Amino acid sequence: MVIGLLRIFAILCVAYTCGKLISKLKLPAILGWLIVGIVFGPYLAELVTFDITNSLWYKIIIKMFECFAGVMIGREIIFKKIAKSGKQIIGITFVQSIGTFVFVSFIFLIVFAITSVPVYLAFVFGGIALATAPAPALSIVNEYHTSGPVTRTLLPLAAIDDVIGVVVFFTVISIVNGTHGSSAVSPLTIIAMILLPLVIGAVLGVLTAFLMKNMKKNSIRFCLLMLFLILSTLTGLMIDCYIFHSFTLNYLLIGMAFSSTVANLVPEKEFEETLKLYDPLLNLSLIIVIVNLGMPLDYRLIAGAGIFTIVYILSRAIGKIGSAYIGGRLTNAEPMVTKYLGLTLLPHSGVSLIFTGIATTSLSACESALANIVSGTIVAAAIINEIIAVIVAKYAFKWAGEIK
Repeated sequence: MVIGLLRIFAILCVAYTCGKLISKLKLPAILGWLIVGIVFGPYLAELVTFDITNSLWYKIIIKMFECFAGVMIGREIIFKKIAKSGKQIIGITFVQSIGTFVFVSFIFLIVFAITSVPVYLAFVFGGIALATAPAPALSIVNEYHTSGPVTRTLLPLAAIDDVIGVVVFFTVISIVNGTHGSSAVSPLTIIAMILLPLVIGAVLGVLTAFLMKNMKKNSIRFCLLMLFLILSTLTGLMIDCYIFHSFTLNYLLIGMAFSSTVANLVPEKEFEETLKLYDPLLNLSLIIVIVNLGMPLDYRLIAGAGIFTIVYILSRAIGKIGSAYIGGRLTNAEPMVTKYLGLTLLPHSGVSLIFTGIATTSLSACESALANIVSGTIVAAAIINEIIAVIVAKYAFKWAGEIK
């Protein structure tokens, strides 16, 4: 464990330096962090091996920092500020999520019908495609201090999008498993996966806010924030351990629900002062989460990327951009949101790889060849798409006039 921690520390130092160098080229620092994760991960330099990434202590650390990173989403979800646009944000999120699922599924139905692959696999690809990885976009928002309607829409959308993604994906997997005689995911499990992170964050957030409001010193408020944020993570880990028996909960959602609850109950000025002390930890959390996203990406799959990978990248991009545009028009969103929001939703790797692992495990029980098609296509697409999508997302904020 000690050697593993030293290796991770060394990689984070390299990632930080790489991010600074990439920034000099007018590109997002996240690109450097992602590349470092790929280069030093299990598939290339092997400074971090599969033994380390599969170890319990590593997974616990990653989940904790995911929770810490989720604070960035929640701090912006102040209900009195978004009350006017709440319905609009929900409408855009629903249209772009379901629109992407329908479009990608439709395209793969045609492709699989032509290539004699079972067409039900198209809906698995659609279920994976609708998910958006919020961490890359959040890191760009944090790095460039973006501000404007696109940023205000993106932050709450990232949380709602994850919820819709879980519902649609697990519904598809349950139907596929049920059709082939495998065990299906129960509706109660899906509901628990969505509600439990929100309940954990909200309950501990209420207690934190009550204590913070009675403290005059900013340093004490910060210590309370950290203490209960760690308790939120530990609560999630206990539930994962004793109920799901795997790392199932979304820890970004736990951090989001926690910080959103605190942000709505603690006076704004006091909370902002506390967050100034929290910002260095937020920056570190984003680096760790992004480097970890790069770790499972096998660079060798780029060479083997075929027609399915190209179709997946293009259909998902068209689905996200087109559906976000339609959602913006239907809800009378601001022109900048309608035009550029979809471009910020292209980063994909984190959630997609989790869904891919679940889909591969389910399909392996009945047809291993289909499991290989899913894993090969999505992982290759994740590497190619992530590098391009990060650059596109940065320019989307720039074109929207939200990078000062």
